[in-house]
Amino acid sequence: MSLEMQGIGSTGGNGPLIDGLQYANWSEKIFRQMREGGVDAVHVTITYHENFRETVLNIERWNRWFEQYPDLIMQGRTADDIVLARETGRTAIFFGSQNPSCMEDDIGLVEVLHTLGLRFMQLTYNNQSLLATGCYEKLDNGITRMGREVIAEMNRVGLVIDMSHSAERSTLEAIELSTRPIAITHANPASWHPAGRNKSDAVLQALGASGGMLGFSVYPHHLEHGSACTLQSYCDMICRTADLMGIEQIGIGTDLCQDQPDSVVEWMRVGRWTKSVDFGEGSAAAPGFPDMPEWFSDNRHFDNIASGLKSAGMNETNIAAVMGGNWQRFFASSFAAL
Repeated sequence: MSLEMQGIGSTGGNGPLIDGLQYANWSEKIFRQMREGGVDAVHVTITYHENFRETVLNIERWNRWFEQYPDLIMQGRTADDIVLARETGRTAIFFGSQNPSCMEDDIGLVEVLHTLGLRFMQLTYNNQSLLATGCYEKLDNGITRMGREVIAEMNRVGLVIDMSHSAERSTLEAIELSTRPIAITHANPASWHPAGRNKSDAVLQALGASGGMLGFSVYPHHLEHGSACTLQSYCDMICRTADLMGIEQIGIGTDLCQDQPDSVVEWMRVGRWTKSVDFGEGSAAAPGFPDMPEWFSDNRHFDNIASGLKSAGMNETNIAAVMGGNWQRFFASSFAAL
């Protein structure tokens, strides 16, 4: 593999490099790899099935990391923090939740969580929640009565609605009900690879038309041919989706789970809702994390995607938009209260 394919090269242009979703086993090693890769901002999952108090404990852990590694990372609350991170050679960390468990059944906690730094919240993980239907339920009942109220409150305070793990009707209704553009931070087109979590063209067109954002996942279960997916196939897919949604509505959301033990997969998929093991997108034969594709295994490899987009025919301006410029614009319009 060439130096460029190892992640040593240029993303094209001088725009920011932003990842729309990661859930790594955080460490100094990973924080340093972010800096080696020139990653300016990352939306990180800080909670899955945790309740409010447990989520606060996770925020406390992040506060200690911000204290320990002030030269590497900083908390992001607004898009201006991306500018500050770039100026000071750090990575801005934006908090997100992959389930509404953190707000429990109390709509008042939406504003409290935003005050603590949460900037994204999924209305569902894979199952039915109090707010909407997850992508693995047989019946999609759409947005619930409480979901409608929570969407309005999230719009008000500046907490982004994320429908990455939600079912089709629920996602389309969220796009329609929300007064602010929503995000699907980590998924790919189902027309490219029909994973349960990937999104139909109807959803992607509605998302693009509403000004929402799609972050393209590198998680192997979301890729054509899984871990064997080629960089060309991935980048060709991004170019086709740009034609479908509009170049300004797409970015990268790797869903990178670097250094996580296989036991974490069970927490992600099972949480507390069942006593049995649910492998979701995996299988009983291979319940752990799949191998990453050879062209992307950590934060030093974003340049491979940029190089692949150039080979696929995308110009430098559009590459810079996909690699972070679009996310920065979306952050700027999404995180402040109305």
